[in-house]
Amino acid sequence: MELSHITPSHLARRWGIAPKTLQNWRCVGKGPPYIKIGGRIMYRQEDIEQYEIAQQHNGLANRNILQRLEE
Repeated sequence: MELSHITPSHLARRWGIAPKTLQNWRCVGKGPPYIKIGGRIMYRQEDIEQYEIAQQHNGLANRNILQRLEE
């Protein structure tokens, strides 16, 4: 089984955020899981994809609230 890993700078570019944001998230327990080996931070591709899916919003909750308000 081959795992693919992403560096914080690559992930920051992928998401259009500053690498410092990822560092701050790690400090407060926010963001995707990460691994640290020999002082080097890495993110597993699988964890990144799962995190992105979990962050997906389709607006359904907002539509339900609007429908209740209109009733």
